[in-house]
Amino acid sequence: MVNLLIRQARLVPVGRGVVPGPAGRPVDVAVTDGRVTAVGPDLPVPAGASNAEVVDAEGRWLIPGLWDSHVHLGQWTLASQRLDLTAARSPEDVTQRVAERLAELPDHPVIGWGHRSGGWDRDVTVSELDAVSGDVPVVLISGDAHHAWLNTTALLHLAMPVRDSVVREGEWFAAYARLPTLVGDDGTSPEAYARTLDAAAALGVVGLVDFEFSGGAADWLHRWENGCDRLRIRMSTYAEGLDDVLRLGLRTGDVLPGVADVTGPGDDRLTMGPLKIISDGSLNTRTAWCCEPYADAHRLEYPAGQPNLSGAELHELLARAHAAGLEVATHAIGDAAAAAALATYAATGARGSIEHAQMLNRADSRRMAELGIRASVQPAHLLDDRDLTEKIWQERSARCFAYRWMLDDGVDVVLGSDAPVSPLDPWLAIAAAVHRSADDREPWHGEQALTVAEALAASTDGWGTVAVGHPGDLVLLDADPYAAFPTTAEQGAWLRHLPVAATYVAGRAVHGEGIDLG
Repeated sequence: MVNLLIRQARLVPVGRGVVPGPAGRPVDVAVTDGRVTAVGPDLPVPAGASNAEVVDAEGRWLIPGLWDSHVHLGQWTLASQRLDLTAARSPEDVTQRVAERLAELPDHPVIGWGHRSGGWDRDVTVSELDAVSGDVPVVLISGDAHHAWLNTTALLHLAMPVRDSVVREGEWFAAYARLPTLVGDDGTSPEAYARTLDAAAALGVVGLVDFEFSGGAADWLHRWENGCDRLRIRMSTYAEGLDDVLRLGLRTGDVLPGVADVTGPGDDRLTMGPLKIISDGSLNTRTAWCCEPYADAHRLEYPAGQPNLSGAELHELLARAHAAGLEVATHAIGDAAAAAALATYAATGARGSIEHAQMLNRADSRRMAELGIRASVQPAHLLDDRDLTEKIWQERSARCFAYRWMLDDGVDVVLGSDAPVSPLDPWLAIAAAVHRSADDREPWHGEQALTVAEALAASTDGWGTVAVGHPGDLVLLDADPYAAFPTTAEQGAWLRHLPVAATYVAGRAVHGEGIDLG
């Protein structure tokens, strides 16, 4: 049956090779059983469909729903409750903020987020954090999520060896899952998740790929039963959860078991996503695996970073996932990591994505296209990493966030946020891809910028201009995303604040003024 009829909407042209122009005359769009079934002028409400929701778009602009292809949803949900350290410029700034928080809330554990120590002139120590925190646990998670600065009390609570340095990479990822033993899990309750999903829907997001470190099918089904059936979710797994996924016989794209019992047969909104592999580290920690040493290699144990897995381990994981029908999402920030991941995709026949692809050689961009491997990228990272990249990768910055290379080479580029590393905000990602600057400086390597049409197409999960057969995942905008401006700075500012009037998932309103969300 028709469950949604949108009248008088202007279809925004979306897709590869689209040349934006003036919007055509408004049309009507009908959604039946979650899919678009008719597009045209003056569509009638079919007989027997009197209960359909009829929305007068009044000439607003209609686009396919937006996707965030890389989110750590639990961490993003928790981020609003954490001590914000994104503005900290030194270890002293951080310890002062911690002391202030403890003065406000004595005896409460402090969980901080967002400091970026990669640009500081010295390494931090546990002892200086102990000096301001005493016996209250303190866990300060870096802005790239690849290390954490803990005090001694927190180290002991999370069952880690006492040391005077930060906890990095695999050791930290394992410890992160134990954080609820320190602070409880109220911040990641179904109610908290629902608030996060509602905020995403208000930005036009209809779906996301969840790369949270903990959880699994049972956790997501519990959320689904308790009000989190807002958006489309693709749940990933890590190597630690792979056996459980294989035991359930889940392949990428399969609806998670039990969804039909909760929201009815035919509900395809909660599905299995890829196996996630973190093959190297990050820029901030100098653990991204590079072909050449970092500019400050003299301070590093591993001058060019290092892989997190051996070649044999990477091969075994990709081969195992591929045999089981799972796509693979391989985190690769350094150029050596990207090259190794692509070689392993080729050797195993696995399919999926390179996550981040932050620095790569042109030959590897072309190799990605040949293999049909997606580039899942987060443009807002270039705003944060610009200065540090110039400092420690120097002339290699010309090969960083190389979106123009990848698109021109035929790579399927999709955008995301990596929230909470960057905000879960598709318009920020689109604006960053177009303008490539967060301040008054010129675009950083503007030759690698995307057009608005290209960035929008990379944000809609492959769906082009709204048409019959598309999912009923639709967004009404109060303004034209293709409005022309003389500079990319003005274009980016416009995109950052583009107003979303309503968002629909499978024909159901999940955001919109005056709409009862139930």
